[in-house]
Amino acid sequence: MSSKRVNVLVYSGNGATVESVRHCLWSLRRLLGPNYAVIPISGDAVLREPWTASCALFVMPGGADLGYCRTLNGEGNRRISQYVKQGGSYLGLCAGGYYACARCEFEEGKKGMEVCGDRELAFFPGIGRGLAFPGFVYHSEAGTRAAELRVNKATLLTAGGAVPDLFRSYYNGGGAFVNASQYSSKGIEILASYTEKLSIDSGEDAAAIVYCKVGEGAAILTGPHPEFAAVNLNKADGNSDYPKTVDALAADDKQRVDFMKACLAKLGLQVSQEDQAVPSLSRLHLSSVVPSELSELVSSWAEIIVTENGEEMIKGENDTFHLEKPSAWSMANVAKAVSSMAQSILPDAAITSPTTSNENEKPTADKESSADRILDYDKVVKRLIAHETSMPDSKETPYFNHHAFFANLKHYNDKARDTEGVFGRYILYGEVVTSTNTMLEKNPTWLSHIPSGLTATATTQVAGRGRGSNVWVSPPGSLMFSTVMRHPLSLSSVAPVVFVQYLAALAIVAGIHSYDRGYATLPVKLKWPNDIYALDPSKDPKDKAYVKIGGILVNSSYSGGDYTLVAGVGLNVTNAAPTTSLNALATKAGLPPFTLEKLLASILVNFESLYKRFCRTGFGRDFEEQYYRSWLHSDQIVTLEAQGGVRARIKGITRDWGLLVAEELGWEDRRTGKVWELQSDSNSFDFFKGLVKRKI
Repeated sequence: MSSKRVNVLVYSGNGATVESVRHCLWSLRRLLGPNYAVIPISGDAVLREPWTASCALFVMPGGADLGYCRTLNGEGNRRISQYVKQGGSYLGLCAGGYYACARCEFEEGKKGMEVCGDRELAFFPGIGRGLAFPGFVYHSEAGTRAAELRVNKATLLTAGGAVPDLFRSYYNGGGAFVNASQYSSKGIEILASYTEKLSIDSGEDAAAIVYCKVGEGAAILTGPHPEFAAVNLNKADGNSDYPKTVDALAADDKQRVDFMKACLAKLGLQVSQEDQAVPSLSRLHLSSVVPSELSELVSSWAEIIVTENGEEMIKGENDTFHLEKPSAWSMANVAKAVSSMAQSILPDAAITSPTTSNENEKPTADKESSADRILDYDKVVKRLIAHETSMPDSKETPYFNHHAFFANLKHYNDKARDTEGVFGRYILYGEVVTSTNTMLEKNPTWLSHIPSGLTATATTQVAGRGRGSNVWVSPPGSLMFSTVMRHPLSLSSVAPVVFVQYLAALAIVAGIHSYDRGYATLPVKLKWPNDIYALDPSKDPKDKAYVKIGGILVNSSYSGGDYTLVAGVGLNVTNAAPTTSLNALATKAGLPPFTLEKLLASILVNFESLYKRFCRTGFGRDFEEQYYRSWLHSDQIVTLEAQGGVRARIKGITRDWGLLVAEELGWEDRRTGKVWELQSDSNSFDFFKGLVKRKI
């Protein structure tokens, strides 16, 4: 087995400030996408989840390091340290830099502000001391400045790319790394130094940013905030000099970006040389295999539609949807719409930290006008157009061909034995959306008026949701969709709702294998309970090096005698990064590439067929045998962490509630007679380490 390191994890637990996490996510997604998934990770996840095997970079953002200590001291720091020493990378920004020093000395002797003490990680073997510059006030821009840094280019040139001599970086409360040059024999390098006089004794150096060799891995620690971009700073937030600070940072933004790229490359990451902007949200297109049916569907929403200034709106619990008429977006109205879009679509409240607009960015007719900055996507009004007379044409949705999708849906339904054409009959498509799952599941009033089988899909997600609290940017080339299902409570004893995640997994495999002739042998497998894996086409098949290419998230709620389910799927199809894709498998097998529309149709028809059979028979022996043919775990020997570290052999899943069955092993791996049954929502399977861990 092999596990590619594709996740960049930004700590978002106790101690981290919301703004620092947002700035980290914003910058790193632009610098590292689409090669990595940049996602936040909670303190509990650091302590409990098997995150290390797939982590390319662990980031500790700005905040307060005492909060980090309270959560991570002991087991958390042990895991982080072990991860880095075994070849991982750590980026500590401001407070995250202090935290990774052997000792932190912050405002020593100043009552109410002093934070001094030893720290467990000790990637930098000396002292992190601050304030480098006076004036810091918690949760304020009072002490902010554009700190000039001199770059030690010799330490970064080997990483490739342009490296500046000087640049100004956002500073607010950071420190310096005392006598950093004295630790050169221990693998410490000074990457950048402050050029201005400091308010502390930093020893022989004014080290602002350092590189630390740690075992097989490495860490970069900073005093300032090179991840903060001027475009995300509000000139009105600080004192009278703050606008000048923002302007200075804006003037040096290219140098800041080049420096960040060089640092990330030094840590061994594959950096995007082109700026990977997180795109703006686009219009949502609602269509049907029978367009005239949409009039009836939209009419059924009458009780939840409100009218404001003559415009129809659905105000959900999480999102607001503006129902546009098809004629409202005729080409004659484009100019008018573009000029008014910033005021009518994107209110100031939707921008976390507004500043001057980017003059180089031109709004398009299909996307909200905004500078490339941090957005609160929940506050952005989502525009929805129902195509009641015809399907959207290729000019309206250039990245999703509705005609091809519905034609393939009919083709697969005609071949299927027991489908009624429900799954995929209605499609809600957006080129760029927050999350197909969130739009449906987090707006329960609207969801209660949505028919079973409606499927939301997108080309790009900017806030995709995974198991637990994972959130990520899903790049173009992934197949992302969420299907609404109604499951009767009366079937609970025969067909428990927990099995729907297994049906979705089976539907994905079946949809791939029945895509067309020749695809049935593609090496795609299931990892319990809800991940899709493929044999890495870049490796020797004898190595059996499987990598993750997809995942499933099913959310359920109960109302009116039925369960309402939103079954979400994400699958790498045409995008090679960050792991591998189905098209890489197809190419190696000499097969034509997959198209997203045809594959979506194939999966949905298989999903409906499996679900209808499941409602009749439950998860019977035929289902069980089909599932075992597709999964990776038969007779795998694992360690059950929550059961005291006992060894066990995986035997299958129970047909009543879908529990993982593990047979305990004793001396010489002989059966002890004890059998464990583990819930999917309470345990996490680290396949590569053979660990089953308790989830929190």
